[in-house]
Amino acid sequence: MRHDAHGYWIEEAGLEGTPSMPALTEDAEADVLIVGGGYTGLWAAWWAKREEPGARVVLLEADHCGFGPSGRNGGFVNSMGFNLPNLRRIFGDRAAGEMVHAADASVEAIGSFCEEQGVDAWFTPAGYLQASTAPFFDHSWEPIVAACEGLGETGRIEVLGEEEVRARCDSPLFRTGAFYPVAATVQPARLAAGLRARIIEAGVEVHEHTRVDALRDRGGKVVATTPGGRVTAGAAVLAAGGSLLRFRPLRRALTLTSSHMVITEPVPDVLEELGWTGGECVTDSRHMVHYFRTTRDGRIAFGWGGGRIARGANVHGRAEVDPDMTAQVVAHLRRFFPQLRDRAITHAWGGPIDVSPTHLPLVRTVGDRSFAGFGYTGHGVGPSQMIGHALASLALDRRDGFSSLPIVDPPRVSVPPEPFRFAGGAIIRRAIIRKETAEEQDRSPGPITRLVSGIPERIGIHIGR
Repeated sequence: MRHDAHGYWIEEAGLEGTPSMPALTEDAEADVLIVGGGYTGLWAAWWAKREEPGARVVLLEADHCGFGPSGRNGGFVNSMGFNLPNLRRIFGDRAAGEMVHAADASVEAIGSFCEEQGVDAWFTPAGYLQASTAPFFDHSWEPIVAACEGLGETGRIEVLGEEEVRARCDSPLFRTGAFYPVAATVQPARLAAGLRARIIEAGVEVHEHTRVDALRDRGGKVVATTPGGRVTAGAAVLAAGGSLLRFRPLRRALTLTSSHMVITEPVPDVLEELGWTGGECVTDSRHMVHYFRTTRDGRIAFGWGGGRIARGANVHGRAEVDPDMTAQVVAHLRRFFPQLRDRAITHAWGGPIDVSPTHLPLVRTVGDRSFAGFGYTGHGVGPSQMIGHALASLALDRRDGFSSLPIVDPPRVSVPPEPFRFAGGAIIRRAIIRKETAEEQDRSPGPITRLVSGIPERIGIHIGR
């Protein structure tokens, strides 16, 4: 088994060893500066050049564009239908409806981009299946059903019985479930590489292996300092995921945790036995979610969102390579699919996840002319197109449907400062895992576990969908 920071997707896409764009070595000027070359930054660059082809757009990436979480995630291109109860609670009915329709359009826009731009990212609009694995989880989607009924959102979710769930994917753990039709999968590294190629063709000035050490407002401009030079821009887009914790105004805006994945050798015979041939992406119903999907050559990619909490922005490599977490993910995979007990696991990898207090992605104005997009909480592939478009509109000073989305500058909810965020987050994470493990085994969690796992909601931090 290959266990490294890049994982299967980057290798499959043939990206390892590809030349990087030159690092910044002198001072430069831009109309729009973008910090970060993952999905959010790439989409922001794409839309900035589409909206104003004559604008000078400079993108700075600390590594190689798409080699961070955008090239290593599960490749679930979901809308935000399962966020409807949370959206209604925060924004009200009208804005919640606006958000899910914008998120639907974002899924469609990613598919259209791949088709129109000739990007073979394996875009497969096969929907998303949420399954229950224990009696406690059998009605997890009822708040979503109620929200859809309250907003008149017909056709957004379909409740399934056990036979219907197992007809789609016959794991012995599965009970009832829900199906969300507005969802797709992609090969995430191929999508990132396609975006990178298209923005370079469009004239975006990309500098890779260029770390931003400081960002300051100066005389109505934004100035970014790097080891090789400074970039002075009319506006800046901050799209660096968990690394945004290094920027002082955002240190209490998000938490950094990790998720870990493995992938099997090709197992088309197992997929046939499972009846899992429709291409659906699948999760269970835990907060520390298990998520899995198939590939074109019949592999199963399986991940778990129960990774460790990071202190500040320092993951020390454990977000990418963590043998203990990988062993747990492999054990979970084989519990869901016993047929894989003697089949090879070919790759293991992980990556950081930027988690917002509301568990919703958001855009925040930082300073006079800087705008940050973050907080995807493991659901970033679909919304990142929409967030990138909003960031481009804000940076270009356009007032349109994207710059006025409800998640642009919403009411602020802060996480505790360090060291309380790290220490408290680690304790709460362990309590949630204990609670959900007990629930999955049809046991009642202990009172202390229930008390500790419920702390986030009591202080206004949302856990779950």
